[in-house]
Amino acid sequence: MVTGQPAQLRPERRPSAGGLPPHDVSAEQAVIAALLLDPDAYPRVLPLLRPEDFFREQHGWCYEACTALADRAEPITLPTLAHELERAGRLDTIGGEPYLAELVGRHFSAAGVEAHARIVARDALYRRLIQVAGQIAQTAYEGGPDAGRVIAAAEGLLLSIRSSEGAGDFERLRDLLDQFLEDPGEDVEGELVGAVRAGFMDFDALLGGFKRGDLVIVAARTGVGKSALLLNFARNAAVGQNGTVAVFALEMSAEQLAMRLLSAEAGVGATRLRLGQHNEDEESRIMHAIGTLGEAAIFIDDSAVLSVPEIRAKSRRLQAEHGLDLVIVDYLQLLHSATGGGSENRASELGKITRSLKEMARELEVPVVAAAQLSRAVESRTPHIPMLSDLRESGSIEQDADVVTFIYREDVYRTPEEWQDAHPDQPGGQHPSGIAQLMVAKHRNGPTGTVSVRFDQNTASFQDLILREPPPEFV
Repeated sequence: MVTGQPAQLRPERRPSAGGLPPHDVSAEQAVIAALLLDPDAYPRVLPLLRPEDFFREQHGWCYEACTALADRAEPITLPTLAHELERAGRLDTIGGEPYLAELVGRHFSAAGVEAHARIVARDALYRRLIQVAGQIAQTAYEGGPDAGRVIAAAEGLLLSIRSSEGAGDFERLRDLLDQFLEDPGEDVEGELVGAVRAGFMDFDALLGGFKRGDLVIVAARTGVGKSALLLNFARNAAVGQNGTVAVFALEMSAEQLAMRLLSAEAGVGATRLRLGQHNEDEESRIMHAIGTLGEAAIFIDDSAVLSVPEIRAKSRRLQAEHGLDLVIVDYLQLLHSATGGGSENRASELGKITRSLKEMARELEVPVVAAAQLSRAVESRTPHIPMLSDLRESGSIEQDADVVTFIYREDVYRTPEEWQDAHPDQPGGQHPSGIAQLMVAKHRNGPTGTVSVRFDQNTASFQDLILREPPPEFV
C-alpha cells in the first residue's frame, strides 16, 4: 500500500506497463462506501478481502477499522468508523470525516460491492506476484551451488501466493454430496478420480483406499519391509489402476528399486536376477514383467538429499506433465527441512517436515505415503508389537498423519523354537513364517484394525493371503 493524503476523490485506474503496480482506487473507494451504506455489505466482502489488499494504505485502514467494529458487533456507520479511526490516530491522515462523507456522496449505492471487492483482491494478487517475481529474480542473481534448492525456493514463494489465494468461502453440502456421487472410476484422461487402492483386499476394505489429500505413514523397524510395501503400493497403483506414481527414494538407488520391482513382478529372486541364474520359465516371466512394468507410469527420484519443497516442486512438475495419483517417500527421517535445521532440534524439524507433507498432499490432491522408522523401544519389550509411542523423534508424525500403519512380522523376532516356547498351548502349531500384519493404529476418517498379508522373502514383496476378486466398490 502507498501513503499520501487524498485531498479529493480521483478516479485512478490501472496504469500502463512500467508505471505503478496494478490497482484501482475507484474500486477501493466503492468498497469502503458500500460498507458505510449497507449493513449487509461487510459479510459479503469479508471472504474476499483483507486490509493489506488495498493499494491505498488509507483505504486499508478504513477496512481494518470496519473489521474491528464488526468484531465487536457494532454498526458500521460514518460516525462509528470515524471514531474508530480517531482512536487509532488515523482519521486526520485519511482526510478526516469530510473524506468519508465524500466517499458516501460519490458512491451513493452499495450495489456491486462484491464485484468491486474482487477487483481490489485481483489487483492485490497481481502486486504480490510482482513482489515475488522480484524475490525470485534476486535469489537467481545470488545463485549458489545447488540450483535445485533455488528452484524449490522459487516455487515455494509462488505456492505461498496460491495458498493465501485459496482461502475460500463456504461450500454448500449439496454440492459436496454431488461430488461424492460422481463415478469413482477414471476420467477421460486416464487419471484416477477416487481413492487409490493399496492393492491388498482386506487392507483396502479397512481404509477404503488411500484418499486424495491424505498423509499415510507406514512405520516399522529396519528390515521388516517398509520399502518393499511402499513399492507394492506404487506397483499396484500404476499397473493395477493405470495411475501415475512418483517415488522419492532417499535410501536406495533407482536401479535397486527397479530390480526389486522386477523381482516382485516376475516372481524371481533378486539374487538370481542379478547373477543371471534363471531358467527358461523364469526368463519368460522376466520378459513379461519388463513389458508390464515398462508401461507403468512410475517415476523414481533417488536424490540422496531432499527437502519437502523440492519434493513438492518435482511432484508439481510431474503432475503438470503426466498427471499424478500417488506420491511415495522412502523414508521420512532422511528428509531435510527447507531451512536446513539450524539450531532447532530434530523433533522440531521433523514436525515441520510432516506438516509440509500433509500440506503438499492437500495442495496436489494426491495421497502421500511415507515410510517412517520406529524407535528401538519396539525391540526392548515382548511381544515386539509396535505402538504409536514408538514413532521415532516426534509425536508430530502421529498428529499430522491421516493414517498410521505399522508392519509387524513375528518371524523377524522369533525362530520356530522360540515361537513354540511362547505358545505352549499350541503344540505343533505353525510358526508364522512369511506372515505379516498391517496394523492400522490411526485412521482419522475411519476404523482401525489389523489385516494379515503374506511376505515373500525371496522377492521382498507382499501379497494377499488368498487371491480373490476385488469387491465391487473397487472394480
